[in-house]
Amino acid sequence: MKRRAFLRAAVPTAAVGLAGCIGGSAETDYDVGMGAVVYRPTELRVEPGATVTWLNTSKQGHSVTAYEDGLPADADYFASGGYDSESAARESWGNSSGGTLFEGQTYEHTFEEPGEYPYFCIPHESSGMVGSVVVSDGTETADGGATVGTATAEE
Repeated sequence: MKRRAFLRAAVPTAAVGLAGCIGGSAETDYDVGMGAVVYRPTELRVEPGATVTWLNTSKQGHSVTAYEDGLPADADYFASGGYDSESAARESWGNSSGGTLFEGQTYEHTFEEPGEYPYFCIPHESSGMVGSVVVSDGTETADGGATVGTATAEE
């Protein structure tokens, strides 16, 4: 079962069971969630042309910031806040917490080029908050696995 389909089915059921126990309403249609110092899943596999949605599911502010030197050669740079480079994203975070995603906010990026796209959370990088999106056309991947459908998650 695909992750989004599972979430569409499971989350409303869980929400009914927890009604009155938790406050607010979180968006349920996302690919990568953000915990206190972790992305869930830490690795996501998608096909070229897929749009990935990150959702901050924690109360802490986070960022989604690509490691510029680790991107495929023809890939577009990505970072919450719309920065054109890793240095611009880091500088903005340092000056004004630019690119912050607060609880319940999302960030999206479309991945066109095959390859691995490593990314991190600026304020939690030293705590190991890193992840990657692996874009493959459905053939064998670098670790010998295969991309199934449009997205698969690995933790």
